[in-house]
Amino acid sequence: MKIIQNDNFNFREKINLLNFDRHQMRNFFCSIGEKSFCADQIMIWIYHHFCCDFDKMTNLKKNLRKKLKKISTIFAPKFIQEKVSIDGTIKWMVDLNNQNIETVYIPEKNRGTLCISSQSGCILNCQFCATGHQGFNRNLLVSEIVGQIWRAYKKINILKKNIFHPITNIVIMGMGEPLLNFNNVITALRIMSDNLGFNISKRKIVLSTSGIIPAIDKLSKIMDVKLAISLHASNNTIRNKIMPINKKYNIESLLSAILRFLKKSKINKDGITIEYVMLKNINDTLYHAQQLIKLLRYIPSKINLIPWNNFLNSNFTASDSNQIKKFANFLINKGFVTTIRKPRGQDIQAACGQLNGNLSYSINKKKMFLK
Repeated sequence: MKIIQNDNFNFREKINLLNFDRHQMRNFFCSIGEKSFCADQIMIWIYHHFCCDFDKMTNLKKNLRKKLKKISTIFAPKFIQEKVSIDGTIKWMVDLNNQNIETVYIPEKNRGTLCISSQSGCILNCQFCATGHQGFNRNLLVSEIVGQIWRAYKKINILKKNIFHPITNIVIMGMGEPLLNFNNVITALRIMSDNLGFNISKRKIVLSTSGIIPAIDKLSKIMDVKLAISLHASNNTIRNKIMPINKKYNIESLLSAILRFLKKSKINKDGITIEYVMLKNINDTLYHAQQLIKLLRYIPSKINLIPWNNFLNSNFTASDSNQIKKFANFLINKGFVTTIRKPRGQDIQAACGQLNGNLSYSINKKKMFLK
């Protein structure tokens, strides 16, 4: 496997070791005539010590270090811009060689959550999402997915450890549809949860999907992961308008896929997360809440209501905060676990649905906050 990476703008054909999970790393070392345990050693250097300099890996033989320098690299895409919100949220612009993605760190009292991207742009064209309006550029490599975590860990867990809560949770909810980059996302998930990798509990990693049914079925056979389903509508008519993917995989077929997944999942036994963006006069009435109850009555779930976040050239309006509360209370009174997501990073366009990877992107702040 050969990956071309940009290293200070000098293109060199080398194998990027950040593209390998443990099994692939061992196969790589065996393929170059080395013992498989060397793979374990180098993963510890990469993911526990955040070291990308082979010369500093002193428990590796000198000849091996020379060989690795010649044929391989450890390269995570660089953060080229950092914005800090008034609420402590941090957004990084990530350089992918003439394209950019965004990664967001959300500090909370008892945890630090990192929201990472899986694609540059998105093909699904959800109408309420800035990434969807951008269009699709390409899938991210494994090294570009885990590289976001690697860079953020170095900044937060090491450089800013006395200021911010360490990263404890990962959500694949940034730019792109993770299940349309299936193989690379699965490999990245293995690296995240491996004790030789980032060693993050699978219960603290959430994959968000709009509902790619064949991929959900495939995922259930390969890996158990916490799922968040971007539903955002209580009937097919509304979902068809705001999420074109529904014309291919409608709500009923999606919920059937979720039930199949839940039968095999141990991690989601307490309920799958249903994400529901609140759009004024579109999906936010009590009638819509009643429809949602009927849809989810047989689905073990937790409903996460998301106040819509404005972005440039958008045509929606956020539901009033009082209407969101009424909607939530209606669901709660019917026995559904329901929370209202607190918008984070709105002033730096880092909130849910605002990511677009554009360095020059700006928005009138007066339009961003709920009244």
